[in-house]
Amino acid sequence: MEGCIFCKIAAGEIPGRKVYETQSVLAFEDIHPMAPVHVIIIPKRHVATLMDADAEGMADVQAMMAAAQEVARIKKVDQRGFRVVINCNEEGGQVVFHLHMHLLGGLKLRDGLA
Repeated sequence: MEGCIFCKIAAGEIPGRKVYETQSVLAFEDIHPMAPVHVIIIPKRHVATLMDADAEGMADVQAMMAAAQEVARIKKVDQRGFRVVINCNEEGGQVVFHLHMHLLGGLKLRDGLA
């Protein structure tokens, strides 16, 4: 989608510190981390929100979850623990309207962090 920062990162138009990539998803470091490990996982195909995910979008969500497992291993939080969060729409805390997941770890997470 034109103007979407995550689409531009996925297309390589804007640099991102890539952590993991497949044909359908990209994971990169968050530029404003809220934890020692804070990785954004996106589908390369534009879907605005979780509520906009049709059958193809749900396949993207499944790919994002598989990517989260790999990212957790790469970042070495798979055994210690981590959190995954999908914010949906403005009141849900979504800022960038391209479906994405936050993977947070590297410290003992408490309620309210994310």
